[in-house]
Amino acid sequence: MQPRITLLTLGVADVAKARAFYEAWGWKASSASQEGVTFFQANGLALALFGRADLAADAGVEDTPTGFSAVSIAYNARSKEEADEVYALAIRAGARAVKPLHDVFWGGYSGYFADPDGHLWEVAWNPSFPLDEQGHMFLPDSAL
Repeated sequence: MQPRITLLTLGVADVAKARAFYEAWGWKASSASQEGVTFFQANGLALALFGRADLAADAGVEDTPTGFSAVSIAYNARSKEEADEVYALAIRAGARAVKPLHDVFWGGYSGYFADPDGHLWEVAWNPSFPLDEQGHMFLPDSAL
């Protein structure tokens, strides 16, 4: 098996409202999007926004109240300056600041915000995980 993540789907309260946030943050919706689901290309994977209740029904699970989901999504930047720009743009687009960007113990720079549905995003610059020209991150000793 080749390890991969191809599609990350976020359950949202209102697909149109969530789409508006991500577009204001700078993402471009795919023409594959429909009224009940929005798709965004994100380098080698795709991000989907799908109604919470519909996602729960599709998976055959109960749509329980939100809280800390123990999951975060990360945007790794090429520099501290880019991290500052990306974080500020998310806040201007309607995100809620959770933890301001700051120098961290592992030698990088990191902070968190929550999108309008509470999904946690980490914005980080990690000097140990440089990005290639296309913005892909490769872990040390990773084989493709």
